Amino acid sequence: MTVSARLDAPPFVAVVPARLASTRLPEKPLADIAGKPMVVRVAQRALQAGAQRVLIATDDERVLQAAQAHGVEALLTRADHPSGTDRLAEVAARLNLADDTIVVNVQGDEPLIDPALVRDVASHLAANPDCAIATAAHPIVDPSDVFNPNVVKVVLDARGVALYFSRAPIPWLRDAYQPHAGAQTIELAAMPAPPADTVFRHIGLYAYRARFLRTYPTLAQAPIEQAEMLEQLRAMWHGERIAVRVTHEAPAPGVDTLADLERVRALFLSNP
Repeated sequence: MTVSARLDAPPFVAVVPARLASTRLPEKPLADIAGKPMVVRVAQRALQAGAQRVLIATDDERVLQAAQAHGVEALLTRADHPSGTDRLAEVAARLNLADDTIVVNVQGDEPLIDPALVRDVASHLAANPDCAIATAAHPIVDPSDVFNPNVVKVVLDARGVALYFSRAPIPWLRDAYQPHAGAQTIELAAMPAPPADTVFRHIGLYAYRARFLRTYPTLAQAPIEQAEMLEQLRAMWHGERIAVRVTHEAPAPGVDTLADLERVRALFLSNP
């Protein structure tokens, strides 16, 4: 799938990794959303973002055929990739992309992803030539999200480059996050909202330089990556910089469960 690049977006390629196996929602990429497979809906969002080229990278012939049936370029990749980033690395190598090509990883279970955010992350990487990766984040306002290990937090430096990603509550607001007198634990209901633009939630959308993608599979796993189960920490461990595009709008949630899928289906049917 190709399209003329938008004037406000740098040239970039969007890749939608689509692994068919899913424990919570079997064959998730092929789930029908208003007449089209979910992975095709995601590819169409990437197209709206202004990508010069959009393709689906899958490990299953059925996803390949579904993509092609809807006019979306697709590539059958190896089935043993440990992560979506490794799958992107194979795509970059097989397409022989130039080192400075920007490749955006658009998750295959994000049919509501905002095309503007995809474009912004690509633009952010183009504007930060000293960074190998760009991603996104938004301020956290709910104290329960700060302490939720499923909500990944990121701390930034003065230039908006990531200092660290963690499932822990970072930065630790020393004066705010203290138990009440006599209490042994922190009561989340009594916690104040974090000060504005202090605590940021990471959004799992990435733009990479093709040069880095070719290097990624050769990098040894990092102890902090294994501890946090966050693969972006591998890049940081090996000295790569990650630029973070801050948005003040939280993205629409992705599809992890059948209830999520039904919610998205209803939205597409009401707004075809």
